[in-house]
Amino acid sequence: MGKHADTLTGYDEDIAAWATEQARLIRGRQFDRLDIEHIADEIEDVGKSEKRELASRMAVLLVHLLKWQFQPESRGASWEGSIRHQRKRLGLALKAAPSLTTVLRDPDWCMAAWLDGVDRAAQETGLDEATFPETCPWDMATEVLKDGWLPS
Repeated sequence: MGKHADTLTGYDEDIAAWATEQARLIRGRQFDRLDIEHIADEIEDVGKSEKRELASRMAVLLVHLLKWQFQPESRGASWEGSIRHQRKRLGLALKAAPSLTTVLRDPDWCMAAWLDGVDRAAQETGLDEATFPETCPWDMATEVLKDGWLPS
């Protein structure tokens, strides 16, 4: 809560207290006291956060697929299990927020996920980043997320 009954905590002062107060004001229908600009920013940030989380999960899946393709001698059931697990987690995230499926066709989002995946794959495998393609050779929606699909 704010310092006094009539004084609200500033957004930059204590975001946790600010958020609690804003929720209280909304529930109390005290709309004239709301910090509309910061509320709008926070709502937009939720969507951005969901996109970042999806990109992070996609990068992990891409790492496993890259390792599968570029280290065939190390393939095993645990790698397949990791690939299945990431696909399930991505599927659940997309089910919870179906509007996020549009990012699977966004070239900038796909490139960011790809570059993160390549960077992590290079670190985990010890292979040079130049070993991997510059751009993702697989379609995110129809191949990467497809149950059972594995790169050759």
